[in-house]
Amino acid sequence: MRNVYLAIDTSNYTTSTAVLHEDDKSIAQQKKLLPVKQGELGLRQSDAVFHHTQQIPDLLDTLWKDDYVPKAVGVSIKPRDAEGSYMPCFSVGTGIGRAIAKTHGIPFYSFSHQGGHIAAALYGADCLDLIRNPFIAFHVSGGTTEAVLVRPDKEHIFSAEIVSCSLDLKGGQAVDRVGVMLGLSFPAGKELEQLALQWKQPCKVKASVKGQDFSLSGIENQCKKLLETGHPKEEIARFCLDSILAALDYAAQTLLQMHGNLPLLFAGGVMSNSIIRQTLTDKYGAYFAPPEYSADNAAGIAVLTAMKEGQL
Repeated sequence: MRNVYLAIDTSNYTTSTAVLHEDDKSIAQQKKLLPVKQGELGLRQSDAVFHHTQQIPDLLDTLWKDDYVPKAVGVSIKPRDAEGSYMPCFSVGTGIGRAIAKTHGIPFYSFSHQGGHIAAALYGADCLDLIRNPFIAFHVSGGTTEAVLVRPDKEHIFSAEIVSCSLDLKGGQAVDRVGVMLGLSFPAGKELEQLALQWKQPCKVKASVKGQDFSLSGIENQCKKLLETGHPKEEIARFCLDSILAALDYAAQTLLQMHGNLPLLFAGGVMSNSIIRQTLTDKYGAYFAPPEYSADNAAGIAVLTAMKEGQL
């Protein structure tokens, strides 16, 4: 028999389940993107809730092994660790997780989706020890684009204070809007990256900034102009990603000046992009998760659950 810590994450992009094995601390996960029609830019929350309820049973059936013994359940219940943070899609995982914990008589733990991203990145980059001291974590996805100052916290494992953010469009929104503009499928991250890698010439980009914060809304308009004036799709894709990179680079430099030479961690679906990852790694020695722990996943929630149980 194998003791495991079960985790569920029902974001606005992906249905995710995972277990962390107590014996060797390895993680197994099953996840599936929510279905979005060609040309559309996401789902209504009511549709996301419906699809999560349809997808979770099959994912859990594939994930679960006959010799598993659940020791605790962890679930993401909201987007961020901030007052008022709420999104209906997370209620699906919350309800299922509570039911599993109750029927098995085991502990139930709740976390934020953002906290799960940070924990997954720490686990994937093999740097969980960072959690013992302050560090700066960037969470760049379709729902969130911000940097948080992470500090150890006995009750919640860590606290996360927002220290920089996009003032308008999120990184993932910029990627998806430009991708759909170019005829790519939603979510467009992987296809946009493949297009951008085919463009070998430098793109002239400039970050739009205000204090330690930045703006990404101009990227969509600039890419639209490039498309209308006949520029290649490969160039437009690279311009989009280089523009996001410029904003993140600016924020990183500014925050390191403000808070000292702290370690930098990058999490979230957009951070699986190889162009952005390579540049920031080379410049800052930043920590990145492998792609499977960058996009939405329940792995980080499993890590946090095991930590609450004193297993990591």
